[in-house]
Amino acid sequence: MSHERPLDLPQPGAPGQNPAFVRLAMPAEALQIAEIQRRDWAKDPARAPFLAEVDLQQMAEVWHRAIVRPPMAHYRVLVATEPTGRPQPGASPDQTMMAQRVVGFAAIGPSEDEDAGVQDSEVQEFLVDDIGHDLGHEARLLNALVDTMRADGYQRATWWLSSTDDRMRAFLVEAGWAPDGAHRELGSEDGSLRLKQVRLHTDISA
Repeated sequence: MSHERPLDLPQPGAPGQNPAFVRLAMPAEALQIAEIQRRDWAKDPARAPFLAEVDLQQMAEVWHRAIVRPPMAHYRVLVATEPTGRPQPGASPDQTMMAQRVVGFAAIGPSEDEDAGVQDSEVQEFLVDDIGHDLGHEARLLNALVDTMRADGYQRATWWLSSTDDRMRAFLVEAGWAPDGAHRELGSEDGSLRLKQVRLHTDISA
């Protein structure tokens, strides 16, 4: 499998980009990523109990390490950003810049499932704040992560999704994903917390 093609994602601080776009995450954005994750978990009865086991700073440190020292080849953290504040002068007279805040993120990498092939990738995390749902950030982030997987040489993408997340499942099905029949159950060591998941997949070889 070839991995020589360059990524088309804009790099942090790249000039001439729409201020609302998807790019690789910067280490300084780890805290914003953790905040989004905690807000999402707080709304999910299956995940909310896990918040008592880890605090915001611990989660931010995990994301900081994932950004600066990825745990595996082709592991990437992407962020969807939204402009904030007032435009500021850019590097040239005809250019302006705006500060950005993270409104969503995704973590992707090679699939670690037992039945995975070398051309299988996986969406390990995908969250968009409520404010980003009506601004196109979910679709923008989904398209970017598929493009990134394809650029890395993968031909199939997989996604473990909560069995009760009907909204996200409908969104993915509309985008061409489908269940592949696999399912699993995650939980705490004492068995008090359980999370059932189904796996979706899609062909990204085209």
